[in-house]
Amino acid sequence: MNSDIFDRAQAIMTTRRRNAISENDSRIAEINKKLPQIKEINDVLYSTGKELINIISSGKKDDIQQRIAKLRSDNVQAQAMARSILAANGYPEDYLDVHYSCPVCHDTGYCGSSFCNCFKKLCGKLSADELNKSAHLKLSSFDSFSLSYYSGDDYFTMQRILEFTKQYAETFTPQTDSIFMFGDTGLGKTHLSLAIANKVLEKGYSVIYDSAINILRNIEKEHFSRDHSSEMIDLVMNTDLLILDDLGTEYETAFYSATIYNIINTRLNSGRPTIISTNLDFEGIERKYEKRVVSRIVSVFKCLEFKGEDVRLQIWERTKQK
Repeated sequence: MNSDIFDRAQAIMTTRRRNAISENDSRIAEINKKLPQIKEINDVLYSTGKELINIISSGKKDDIQQRIAKLRSDNVQAQAMARSILAANGYPEDYLDVHYSCPVCHDTGYCGSSFCNCFKKLCGKLSADELNKSAHLKLSSFDSFSLSYYSGDDYFTMQRILEFTKQYAETFTPQTDSIFMFGDTGLGKTHLSLAIANKVLEKGYSVIYDSAINILRNIEKEHFSRDHSSEMIDLVMNTDLLILDDLGTEYETAFYSATIYNIINTRLNSGRPTIISTNLDFEGIERKYEKRVVSRIVSVFKCLEFKGEDVRLQIWERTKQK
C-alpha cells in the first residue's frame, strides 16, 4: 500500500475518532445541565471502577465473585434507568453513547492485529481518487447532456438511455447491475459514464474511472516489475464501481485478454458492478475477445446501444457556422 495513502487514511481515522469523542463530550455536558438525575447515575457508574478494585483487593474468592456479579447487575439497572430517563425526555436512548463512524473498530482502523474493513475501504477510496485526478470527472453531468443532437428514433433511444443512467446513479449500491455501453464514437458514452461516476462519488462510494488501455498498462507494469506488486489489480477488483472506458483500443496480447476476462469475471462473481464502454459492436467484440468474455458481457451486463450522429462533429459544425 502506498505510504502516503496509508498516512492520510490513518489521519482521517484519527480525526473521525476524535470528533466522535468530542461530540459525545458535548452531549454529556448538555444532559448534565438539563437532566441532573442522569449525571448522578453516571457519577455512580463512574465510581464503579474504584469499587471493583476494592472488591478484588480484599475478601475471599467466592465473596469477590458474588460482589462483582451484584455490582454488574446494579450497573445494568442504572444504565437502563438512564436510558429510560433520556427517552422520557425526548432523547434517543443511546444519546450518551459514543457514535463512531465504524462500530466495529471504533474508528481505530484495527480489529485485533488486522486492518478493519472500514480502513481498507478508505484506503481504496483515497487511492481511487488519486487515479481519477486526470479523468476530469467534474466536466460531465446529466444536466449538461443535451438530447438536441439526436433526432427521430435515435432521440427516443437516447432519451431512454439518459433516464436509465440517471436512475442507475441515483439508486447506486455496490451490488447494482453492471452496464455495457456500445456504439459509434462521439455519441455520449464517456459523458454519461462520467456523469454516473460523479453521482456515485457524491454518495461516498469509491470509483475508478480510466481507459481500458491505461488500466491494463498499469496492471502489466506492476505484474512484471521486480517486486510483482498487485496494488493496481487489487484496487480494480475491490473498488465499489469500476468504469472501463474505450474497451477495444488496447493492443491484442494474451496478457491483456486474460486480464480483461479476470477483471470482468472476478467482479461479477463478487457482485461488484462494472461499466464498460466501447466503440465496437457485438461482432467487433466477438472478433477481438474470447467467447467467454463476450458470453459474460451479453448474459450479465445491461447492454445499452448508443444511436445517432457524432455529437462532437455536430458541436464543431454549429460552432463553425456561428
